[in-house]
Amino acid sequence: MIVKLGLCRMEFIQGDITQQHVDAIVNAANSQLAGGSGVDGAIHRVGGPAIMQEAQQKYPEGCAVGKAVASGAGNLPAKHVFHTVGPIWKGGRQSEPELLASACRACLNLAVQHHCESIAFPAISTGAYGYPIDLAANNLVKTTMDFVRWHQKPQLVRFVLFDAGAFGAFARAVEEVVP
Repeated sequence: MIVKLGLCRMEFIQGDITQQHVDAIVNAANSQLAGGSGVDGAIHRVGGPAIMQEAQQKYPEGCAVGKAVASGAGNLPAKHVFHTVGPIWKGGRQSEPELLASACRACLNLAVQHHCESIAFPAISTGAYGYPIDLAANNLVKTTMDFVRWHQKPQLVRFVLFDAGAFGAFARAVEEVVP
């Protein structure tokens, strides 16, 4: 599924984020940048130890929820990994929507700062952090569309969804958000 936004586009695919040939891959990291399961574990397995070593050296304090930091991509087919910490779902009453949108915008801002023409996102916070996929999809799609419409960058934002359920949630979100 493709959505055109001026000279930019958003793509939604089901696949493996570690295999994306883009300038930057977004890692759904933990605040210690210590590696973990899901997307984080896959990125570190495929990308190799250089990613974690650089992230921990450059950011010994880790990364706050709603923020993002950049590292090299190790063995991944990308130039950068943007490590972002999404919120843990606690019912939606502890600023989770705002923090998820902030994490997304932080990665998009890093893409602009690092002159990235393309970036690949996972469904941030929907795995171990328990954010409901439909709510996360709506939030991430709207936040990304607003950013790209305003900045007209990056040229390509790709959401790489792990399974058919996540892909379906993002497809429904696009139908709700696109006028």
